[in-house]
Amino acid sequence: MNLDLLIDNLTNPALLFFFLGIFAVQVKSDLEIPPNSSKFISLYLLFSIGFKGGQELAHSALDMEIVWSLLFGIFLAVGVSFYTFFILNRRLGVSNAGAIAAAYGSVSAVTFVTAVSFLELQQVSFGGHMVAVMALMEAPSIIVGVLLIAIFNKEKEHQMPFGEVVKHSVTNGSVMLILGSLIIGFIASDKQAEGIAPFTTDIFKG
Repeated sequence: MNLDLLIDNLTNPALLFFFLGIFAVQVKSDLEIPPNSSKFISLYLLFSIGFKGGQELAHSALDMEIVWSLLFGIFLAVGVSFYTFFILNRRLGVSNAGAIAAAYGSVSAVTFVTAVSFLELQQVSFGGHMVAVMALMEAPSIIVGVLLIAIFNKEKEHQMPFGEVVKHSVTNGSVMLILGSLIIGFIASDKQAEGIAPFTTDIFKG
């Protein structure tokens, strides 16, 4: 094992901040992100991921390799969310299982950036369209999670008609933002994208 590579991965700032959060909880620190700020960060990440994905997709030749990559990413998002729900539903209940299944089906931006950094250190080339694959994996996971909760929720007073559930899933704010950002990023030219680079592409720079 390459010791320098191991040390470099373990000292990744994103990973260290994650450990800092765990440590803060263990020592019962009052460190926390204000509710409004955490929502803004989530929206910012979705916007950045979607727009960057659209830009990278626009710069890639839409051959069958890219098409299959996009389809396989969506398949994984749906598949992982689906089987995760049924595993967790046995112990955590429908709502919690659906929420966690949606999270497991998507790809964390931190995980993606870490993987990109690892590949760059290994000097392994990869297609820029993989950012678009990551963006497209977010929406199906959320939709599947919401649908499974609605279908298996036995509390009648909280149930919604199936059509309403599908509409709510597709028009969910997170889904709309990431898919809308993806389309806008695909349409926008390089010159137009430069104007909002601090809010989009800079997040992916190592």
